[in-house]
Amino acid sequence: MGIGLHIDLEEIDRVVILRIGGRLDAGTAHVLERRIDGLIEEGITQIALDCSGIDYLSSAGMRIFLSTSKKLLAKHGVLSLFSLNDDAGEILKIAGFDRILRLFATEKEALQFHKK
Repeated sequence: MGIGLHIDLEEIDRVVILRIGGRLDAGTAHVLERRIDGLIEEGITQIALDCSGIDYLSSAGMRIFLSTSKKLLAKHGVLSLFSLNDDAGEILKIAGFDRILRLFATEKEALQFHKK
């Protein structure tokens, strides 16, 4: 996958899914943040992050998850993350983010949550 970060966008049932691939670290987190901030400015309030392609997750990436969740909550929206690899999932759990963020094993589970 290389050193950078790539993001593909898809919309399913009024939920914007960002499919993230590569490294989510201090050098790339701003790319994801700008993309999400642009969506929020457009009025998008339901965002799901497909984390299956993330090779590496640093604290900078974790901060983006947290800040995005707060921004969407302020607009009565929600952020969900799904398909985290074992390492990224463990990092989020150790940091206690699993109690703050909406984490799901599959895309289907995340989309069902957004329908509620």
